[in-house]
Amino acid sequence: MIKMCYHYQIIKSPLRIALDKSQYFYRTIVFTRKAGIIALADINNPQESTELEEWFGVVISLADGKHTLEELTAFMRQQYQQIPTSLDDTLESVIERLIEGNMIKLSKKAVELPYYLAAPIEQLDIEKAQKLIKEDGYAVH
Repeated sequence: MIKMCYHYQIIKSPLRIALDKSQYFYRTIVFTRKAGIIALADINNPQESTELEEWFGVVISLADGKHTLEELTAFMRQQYQQIPTSLDDTLESVIERLIEGNMIKLSKKAVELPYYLAAPIEQLDIEKAQKLIKEDGYAVH
């Protein structure tokens, strides 16, 4: 069972929150990775998918519950020879929007994802995933 936890610190602007980057982040949705494109997948209709904006897809695909937001930021910084000045703001915005959309959650401790969220849909045994989803009472997003 996944325990969900949000931890924010409100800062000066009521429209802006600061994320506790020591927390782990994990996905709550089934996804697909085809030809380098990350999309939301429908476990009941695996051929159907909804493509995600590239930044959302990167964060979703990395949201394995084993890494912190600090580690995500460090990883993303390593992808550039010259780090864009807006990288941290962009990542925070993407993370906040994914949290608001219930596509990722935060936890103070590492999270072991259930089978059906642990890998892209094309790597899953669909019947096993559907059975486990039903047993867990997981609400498909």
